[in-house]
Amino acid sequence: MILWHNPRCSKSRQALALLEEKGLRPEIRKYLDDAPSYDELKAAQTALGLPAIAMMRTKEAAFRERGLTREDSDEALLRAMADEPKLIERPVAFAEGRAIIGRPPERVLELL
Repeated sequence: MILWHNPRCSKSRQALALLEEKGLRPEIRKYLDDAPSYDELKAAQTALGLPAIAMMRTKEAAFRERGLTREDSDEALLRAMADEPKLIERPVAFAEGRAIIGRPPERVLELL
């Protein structure tokens, strides 16, 4: 299992704690320091089965500052996330070709 994690985010920390309570030690990717590429984000979108807008933190100032809207294309939104990873909703857990956004954190347990 891989967890796109932001240690400063309480929801991300809660998701990690839930996985660890189940005896899992996911591979941690601090996505703010090691930003996913466009291709990785596209693969994450496929694994999530969601539109790109559902993967985004639309309340981030960067969303407005970049002039993004909910009507933008998936490609434009994925490219924005690749350029500015703080726009990626967190945490995201990946296992066996599937992925879940941990909002609420308990959702990551759906991958078990």
